[in-house]
Amino acid sequence: MKIASIDIGTNAIKSKVFNTSPTTIDFIEGIRSPIRLGAEVFSTGILSDNKLDELIKTLIKYQTNFLNNNIKMYEIVATSAFRDTSNSENARRYVENNINHPIRIISGLEEAKLIRFHPKAQEGKNKIYVDVGGGSTEIYIYKNGDHIIQSFQLGAVRSMLGKDDKNEWLRLSEWLNKQSDIDTLIGLGGSIKSFLNIYKCKQITSNLFIKKSKELTTLNQEEKIFQFKLQPDRADVIDYALKIYLMIINNLEIRDIESTKWGVSDSIAVKTFHELYSKKISIYKD
Repeated sequence: MKIASIDIGTNAIKSKVFNTSPTTIDFIEGIRSPIRLGAEVFSTGILSDNKLDELIKTLIKYQTNFLNNNIKMYEIVATSAFRDTSNSENARRYVENNINHPIRIISGLEEAKLIRFHPKAQEGKNKIYVDVGGGSTEIYIYKNGDHIIQSFQLGAVRSMLGKDDKNEWLRLSEWLNKQSDIDTLIGLGGSIKSFLNIYKCKQITSNLFIKKSKELTTLNQEEKIFQFKLQPDRADVIDYALKIYLMIINNLEIRDIESTKWGVSDSIAVKTFHELYSKKISIYKD
């Protein structure tokens, strides 16, 4: 049985499709649409009808793909941009009524806790999972059987627009100072994946990460696009995302950095998979 998920993010909208059986879940395909909701939210404080109509068209495109592939079971979640917009509930209802499907706006802490569905999140020790998005940063640590989660109002698009709060940087620093015995950072999200792809590696030492990220800041957006084939909506925010990673790396004295393709859409799909085959929900034929 095929299932799917949609993540209405701050920098982009992402959809993923999976094939499942009672014991397996396998990724089939993913779609990404660079609709930057956060640019409007962080600049004006509200999501306009025009931007919501653009979102609706994209979601209907995804739904058409689901219909063509006989996918009836999928969940749609929205994160930082929908959390922060002043018309959050009205915007959600407007979109829902136009796509005939519910949208769940998840909190930052729930977004962080979703990282636990990563297949290796609870394996090994001394690891921190960090998801730097467009509007917020979520952190997950599994330690001594405990799920340590936190969310910060720091993100690449938010910082690029100068809407990051120095007090939130201080809160992040103070929280990091309470953590210990962590030597590996696993980064989620497109920015760190794109950064490591530039150097054709899946893992990098902190010293090299710091050196290469500083070198990248010397290039303008056009140079990043030309030299490294970055998408425009990645090239303009990547430095701001790396700044957040750098703070975490320096504060925790991280030794190694890795990236993963895993994201909110993956976690939501795995959550749906567990609900489906644990019989928490029922599937009825039409």
